[in-house]
Amino acid sequence: MSTEATKTEVGSYFISNYPPYSQWNTEMIPQVLDAFGQTPQAPKADEQGLELPPLGLYLHIPFCRKRCKFCYFKVFTNVNADAIERYVSALCQEISLVAQQPFMKDRQFRFVYFGGGTPSFLSVKQLESLMDRLHEHVSWNGAEEVTFECEPGTLSQPKIQALKALGVTRLSLGVENFSDAILEENGRAHLSKEVYRAWEWIAEADFANVNIDLISGMVGETWENWRENIRKTLELSPESVTIYQMELPFNTVYSKGILESQSESAVATWPTKRDWVRYAFDVFQENGYTISSAYTVIKDPKKVSFSYRDNLWRGSDLLATGIASFGHIGGVHYQNVPEWDRYLGMILDENRLPIGRAYRPTPHQSLIREMILQLKKGYLEVEYFRRKFHVDIVQQWQSEWDAYASEGYVVLPTSSSSSDAMIRLTTDGMLRVDGLLPVFFEPQFRNVRYT
Repeated sequence: MSTEATKTEVGSYFISNYPPYSQWNTEMIPQVLDAFGQTPQAPKADEQGLELPPLGLYLHIPFCRKRCKFCYFKVFTNVNADAIERYVSALCQEISLVAQQPFMKDRQFRFVYFGGGTPSFLSVKQLESLMDRLHEHVSWNGAEEVTFECEPGTLSQPKIQALKALGVTRLSLGVENFSDAILEENGRAHLSKEVYRAWEWIAEADFANVNIDLISGMVGETWENWRENIRKTLELSPESVTIYQMELPFNTVYSKGILESQSESAVATWPTKRDWVRYAFDVFQENGYTISSAYTVIKDPKKVSFSYRDNLWRGSDLLATGIASFGHIGGVHYQNVPEWDRYLGMILDENRLPIGRAYRPTPHQSLIREMILQLKKGYLEVEYFRRKFHVDIVQQWQSEWDAYASEGYVVLPTSSSSSDAMIRLTTDGMLRVDGLLPVFFEPQFRNVRYT
């Protein structure tokens, strides 16, 4: 998407990796298996600024009460208890297989993330069973952050208490909007009353870190309602708020309808969505919050660090478990197979890792990946890239940075050779950051499908 796009057309906008996922392939799967088979080596004493990357764990729970019309993740609805049990058994067996790999020798998880789908779809009994079986193979007692995504309507007081007892440190609550009419139009399973009911239980459990997700530009959104969303979120006073701008990747219900009928998108325009996020950021800052990224505001920067995000954007290793999940180990990206029967069969019947495709980026591609992802925080430390990749990122992309500076999207340092040189996004740049990133892609990847 160009920085000047107006209509919200079908196609991916949000960028979470590089090179694009569409370039990953089955031919590179042996390289992932080889990486799992290697014991990580600590850096040599004379390698300045180098250390073993932090390690994270992602677990995909693909069940939902309903499929949202804008959802592009791998999810399943209308599943029974037997199907859930079979999936949980496969997930635990996958963890067992991973734990046996030389790559895991003596390594501890710095962060853990339960995503979906809807992890909170699982019952208390299912959650406790899952955790008990996982801990037979791995431990995250020393992790600085354990995040668990929740859909408000799936929560109960016992479930929230159980999550805290099971070691979850951060809840991310998918509110998205406080208007029942908009929630229903966009296919959300919950209504606003379930948000408030869940919030009471969360407050009683005294969770130290709770995030609320909102989406700017859901079908049916208006200025009046958006202002109400921000007001009601402030009343709840979460530790952080994440605001995504609605997009239409190819595999959503909305996208399929638009493509089949050749109709106009009902999603708000990009300028309107940016105006709504700008308004939200302004109001949150007026109420003591700090902008932490192009999508996030936090109440207390000393308390909330986003270990999952910050480590991933600096090239950490990530063990990805569960159907269709994405990971990165030993310099190789990989994704698990996305088909239900194939995922279960590879693990439970064949007792092997369910890897479906992979990609080993070049050192230059790794540089691009870290640069474009870290830019989402609103700034880049030039010295960090010089130390890690031996590249001056200002000089390397001077013409691109100069063009963005002239358009008012970035502020460049007076000297990139200074140890404290920073590239900073302006507010206008922050609001359209994903649209700014493709210019840094290698030419062969600029016009390919992202996913």
